[in-house]
Amino acid sequence: MAKAAARHILMEAKEACEDIKKQIEEGSDFAEMAKAHSQCPSGQSGGDLGIFSPGQMVQEFDTVVFNDEIGKVHGPVQTQFGYHLIEITMREE
Repeated sequence: MAKAAARHILMEAKEACEDIKKQIEEGSDFAEMAKAHSQCPSGQSGGDLGIFSPGQMVQEFDTVVFNDEIGKVHGPVQTQFGYHLIEITMREE
């Protein structure tokens, strides 16, 4: 069964999420940005969500984590919770 690990930053506004993504792409540390800006409790641990399987996260999140490039920051991805920046840190088929 497939499994993956990811970290994310959750924000209410798409524009703010895009700004944080730009800062990360310019060299800011993902974990530090998660601690400072994420509205998810996981932000305090750098946005780390641990290891999970398909179906454990909302569909929009799963689609990115189980299909897109590992090690790249994806998003903003809109879910019922807000806008996410997602970095896939590991994936196994």
